[in-house]
Amino acid sequence: MDLDRSQRVWPQIADELRRRLDAGQYPSGSRFPGTVDLAAEFDVAQSTVQKAVVALRSEGRLRTVLGQGSFVV
Repeated sequence: MDLDRSQRVWPQIADELRRRLDAGQYPSGSRFPGTVDLAAEFDVAQSTVQKAVVALRSEGRLRTVLGQGSFVV
């Protein structure tokens, strides 16, 4: 995925992750990739990916279990 660096990056990442969720790439109940792995994939800071994950969590698409990671709802 090519990111438009002239605009905020985290919403673009959130959109891509939504697309993947909608396509079934991450099935319901499965563990969602960690922010470190996603940051490496998108070549961004971990904090940028964390903002995207928070957005998905607030939409009810993910749930996070402290010490275990995020899971697809």
